[in-house]
Amino acid sequence: MKAQSIVALKKELQHLPKEDLLQLCLRLGRFKKENKELMTYLLFHTHDEDSYIESIKENLDVQFDGMNTNNYFYMKKTIRKILRQIKTFSRYSITKTTEVELLLYFCQRLTRLKPNIHRNQTLDNLYKRQVLAIEKKISTFHEDLQYDYKLQLETL
Repeated sequence: MKAQSIVALKKELQHLPKEDLLQLCLRLGRFKKENKELMTYLLFHTHDEDSYIESIKENLDVQFDGMNTNNYFYMKKTIRKILRQIKTFSRYSITKTTEVELLLYFCQRLTRLKPNIHRNQTLDNLYKRQVLAIEKKISTFHEDLQYDYKLQLETL
Protein backbone atom coordinates (compact mmCIF):
# COMPACT_ATOMS: atom_id res chain seq x y z
CA MET A 1 0.00 0.00 0.00
CA LYS A 2 1.31 3.42 -0.96
CA ALA A 3 0.91 6.21 1.59
CA GLN A 4 -1.03 9.27 0.48
CA SER A 5 0.35 12.80 0.51
CA ILE A 6 -0.31 15.18 3.39
CA VAL A 7 -2.56 17.30 1.17
CA ALA A 8 -4.77 14.33 0.31
CA LEU A 9 -4.93 13.27 3.96
CA LYS A 10 -5.85 16.80 5.04
CA LYS A 11 -8.68 17.00 2.51
CA GLU A 12 -10.05 13.65 3.63
CA LEU A 13 -9.81 14.53 7.33
CA GLN A 14 -11.76 17.75 6.80
CA HIS A 15 -14.80 15.77 5.72
CA LEU A 16 -14.86 13.46 8.75
CA PRO A 17 -17.07 14.12 11.78
CA LYS A 18 -15.50 14.86 15.17
CA GLU A 19 -16.18 11.38 16.58
CA ASP A 20 -14.48 9.67 13.64
CA LEU A 21 -11.45 11.93 14.03
CA LEU A 22 -11.22 11.00 17.70
CA GLN A 23 -11.35 7.31 16.83
CA LEU A 24 -8.63 7.75 14.19
CA CYS A 25 -6.35 9.51 16.65
CA LEU A 26 -6.83 6.83 19.30
CA ARG A 27 -6.21 4.12 16.75
CA LEU A 28 -3.00 5.84 15.65
CA GLY A 29 -1.84 5.94 19.24
CA ARG A 30 -2.24 2.19 19.60
CA PHE A 31 0.26 1.24 16.94
CA LYS A 32 3.50 3.10 17.49
CA LYS A 33 5.27 4.40 20.55
CA GLU A 34 6.33 7.48 18.56
CA ASN A 35 2.69 8.24 17.74
CA LYS A 36 1.85 8.15 21.44
CA GLU A 37 4.82 10.37 22.27
CA LEU A 38 3.82 12.88 19.61
CA MET A 39 0.21 12.90 20.76
CA THR A 40 1.37 13.38 24.36
CA TYR A 41 3.49 16.34 23.32
CA LEU A 42 0.70 17.90 21.27
CA LEU A 43 -1.92 17.47 23.97
CA PHE A 44 0.05 18.20 27.13
CA HIS A 45 3.30 20.02 26.37
CA THR A 46 2.80 22.45 23.47
CA HIS A 47 1.60 25.18 25.81
CA ASP A 48 4.61 24.83 28.15
CA GLU A 49 7.79 24.12 26.22
CA ASP A 50 10.01 24.67 29.27
CA SER A 51 8.40 21.84 31.23
CA TYR A 52 8.76 19.61 28.16
CA ILE A 53 12.48 20.35 27.97
CA GLU A 54 12.91 19.77 31.71
CA SER A 55 11.13 16.42 31.54
CA ILE A 56 13.43 15.33 28.71
CA LYS A 57 16.48 16.49 30.67
CA GLU A 58 15.35 14.44 33.67
CA ASN A 59 14.98 11.42 31.39
CA LEU A 60 18.48 12.04 30.02
CA ASP A 61 19.89 12.32 33.54
CA VAL A 62 18.46 8.92 34.41
CA GLN A 63 20.02 7.39 31.31
CA PHE A 64 23.40 9.04 31.88
CA ASP A 65 23.43 7.94 35.52
CA GLY A 66 22.56 4.37 34.57
CA MET A 67 25.23 4.18 31.87
CA ASN A 68 27.80 1.40 32.03
CA THR A 69 31.10 3.32 32.11
CA ASN A 70 33.35 0.27 32.52
CA ASN A 71 33.91 0.01 28.78
CA TYR A 72 33.89 2.58 25.96
CA PHE A 73 31.90 0.17 23.78
CA TYR A 74 28.92 0.25 26.14
CA MET A 75 29.29 3.98 26.62
CA LYS A 76 29.09 4.50 22.84
CA LYS A 77 25.95 2.40 22.56
CA THR A 78 24.19 4.29 25.34
CA ILE A 79 25.33 7.70 24.12
CA ARG A 80 24.07 6.98 20.60
CA LYS A 81 20.75 5.81 22.03
CA ILE A 82 20.44 9.03 24.04
CA LEU A 83 21.27 11.11 20.96
CA ARG A 84 18.60 9.30 18.92
CA GLN A 85 16.05 10.09 21.59
CA ILE A 86 17.05 13.75 21.62
CA LYS A 87 16.58 13.93 17.86
CA THR A 88 13.17 12.27 18.13
CA PHE A 89 11.94 14.48 20.97
CA SER A 90 13.18 17.65 19.29
CA ARG A 91 11.31 16.72 16.09
CA TYR A 92 8.07 16.79 18.05
CA SER A 93 8.67 20.33 19.24
CA ILE A 94 7.40 23.33 17.35
CA THR A 95 10.11 25.71 18.57
CA LYS A 96 13.56 25.60 17.01
CA THR A 97 15.40 26.34 20.25
CA THR A 98 14.36 23.05 21.86
CA GLU A 99 16.87 20.96 19.93
CA VAL A 100 19.69 23.40 20.66
CA GLU A 101 18.93 23.39 24.38
CA LEU A 102 18.79 19.60 24.48
CA LEU A 103 22.00 19.21 22.50
CA LEU A 104 23.77 21.73 24.73
CA TYR A 105 22.66 19.77 27.78
CA PHE A 106 23.77 16.53 26.11
CA CYS A 107 27.24 17.95 25.43
CA GLN A 108 27.52 19.26 28.98
CA ARG A 109 26.72 15.82 30.34
CA LEU A 110 29.20 14.22 27.95
CA THR A 111 32.04 16.41 29.19
CA ARG A 112 31.29 15.40 32.80
CA LEU A 113 31.46 11.66 32.11
CA LYS A 114 34.14 9.53 33.71
CA PRO A 115 36.18 8.12 31.99
CA ASN A 116 36.79 11.10 29.78
CA ILE A 117 35.17 10.82 26.34
CA HIS A 118 38.05 12.69 24.69
CA ARG A 119 40.31 9.67 25.23
CA ASN A 120 38.18 7.70 22.78
CA GLN A 121 38.34 8.84 19.16
CA THR A 122 34.77 7.82 18.27
CA LEU A 123 33.19 9.56 21.26
CA ASP A 124 35.38 12.62 20.74
CA ASN A 125 34.26 12.84 17.09
CA LEU A 126 30.63 12.40 18.11
CA TYR A 127 31.00 15.25 20.60
CA LYS A 128 32.65 17.51 18.01
CA ARG A 129 29.90 16.77 15.46
CA GLN A 130 27.26 17.76 17.97
CA VAL A 131 29.07 21.02 18.75
CA LEU A 132 29.23 21.80 15.02
CA ALA A 133 25.53 20.97 14.65
CA ILE A 134 24.71 23.32 17.53
CA GLU A 135 26.75 26.11 15.94
CA LYS A 136 24.96 25.60 12.63
CA LYS A 137 21.52 25.71 14.24
CA ILE A 138 22.41 28.75 16.35
CA SER A 139 23.41 30.69 13.24
CA THR A 140 19.78 30.61 12.03
CA PHE A 141 18.41 32.24 15.21
CA HIS A 142 17.81 35.88 16.05
CA GLU A 143 20.92 37.84 17.11
CA ASP A 144 19.95 37.99 20.79
CA LEU A 145 19.37 34.25 20.94
CA GLN A 146 22.60 33.65 19.05
CA TYR A 147 24.53 35.59 21.66
CA ASP A 148 22.94 33.71 24.57
CA TYR A 149 23.48 30.29 23.06
CA LYS A 150 27.03 31.07 21.95
CA LEU A 151 27.87 31.97 25.55
CA GLN A 152 26.58 28.59 26.65
CA LEU A 153 28.48 26.90 23.84
CA GLU A 154 31.74 28.56 24.83
CA THR A 155 31.48 27.12 28.32
CA LEU A 156 31.76 23.66 26.80
